[in-house]
Amino acid sequence: MKLAVDAMGGDHAPESVVSGCLKALSTYSDLEIILYGDKQMIDSFIDDQPDRLTIHHTDEKIEADDVPTRAVRRKKQASMVLAVQAVKNEDADAAVSAGNTGALMTAGLLMIGRTEGIERPALAPMLPTMDGSGFLLLDVGANMEAKPSQLLQYAQMGDVYMRNVRGIERPRIGLLNVGDEAGKGTELTKAVYDLLSSSELNFVGNVEARDLLDGPADVVVCDGFTGNVVLKTIEGTAMSLFGLIRKELTSSLKTKLAAGVLKPSFKQIKAKMDYAEYGGAGLFGLNAPVIKAHGSSDAQAYFSALRQARTLVLENVADTIKENAAVIDKEEDTADE
Repeated sequence: MKLAVDAMGGDHAPESVVSGCLKALSTYSDLEIILYGDKQMIDSFIDDQPDRLTIHHTDEKIEADDVPTRAVRRKKQASMVLAVQAVKNEDADAAVSAGNTGALMTAGLLMIGRTEGIERPALAPMLPTMDGSGFLLLDVGANMEAKPSQLLQYAQMGDVYMRNVRGIERPRIGLLNVGDEAGKGTELTKAVYDLLSSSELNFVGNVEARDLLDGPADVVVCDGFTGNVVLKTIEGTAMSLFGLIRKELTSSLKTKLAAGVLKPSFKQIKAKMDYAEYGGAGLFGLNAPVIKAHGSSDAQAYFSALRQARTLVLENVADTIKENAAVIDKEEDTADE
């Protein structure tokens, strides 16, 4: 299996990208990685280049503040563009980048193509729950605005993923809203509520943000703006909480001794709640796997994104959604009637 990786995307590139790739290669013997980026910079973080790592040099990259469509069309040798192009050319099975989200989605749409029957792709990360099972949240930023029919499709793609990859026979579908009553929310959420209620999905109703980590649903759908705010709030809260606990447990000799005893338990909690353990977000609705890693990914977070990319390839997620797209489209037409 080959993964095409944008080495220059993200706040800590290329160091965190290279470190994450080296860990992935040492962990998975079936993995090959093609790194696209500045070879001199990449080489500075590699002591001994593995046989299964290839570096494709380019000194062009897409910046965080670039206009997505313009950047993809004009910067044809950018590391992100080349990584996605490799998937289109079948030189790689999936692409991974921590760079500009809009540019990655644009590159995916223009080069790999949207799955027939799906209106708009959605960014879909797995997020932690208190019991460790996690839930799929989509969309978290691929589309800042959405139509009711698109949120219905998000739910249907999430249902396909959870059934075929996570092995949940009848995934619970929830709609992120400001209250659990049916009449709550905006015109968008009210319309989506009606569509989901009349669909064949296992719709469990509205879900409030405060309840997300308790696991009320296996799939939670929302527009990209709301999802991105929720995602970053969860990440920020987790990091602040870990920081607060660390500060308190190192404030005196007594708390340091207690911390030594409790260290294994804290590691387990961190593994459950730390976003770095969950990787990035798959762009569901494209014809091949594209993974958006966190822009602030450290080496562990990037490794997790690569692990997720590997899973999406092994489980044929893009093809599975494609195979179910006709059913999704048919159900949408029925709901519209």
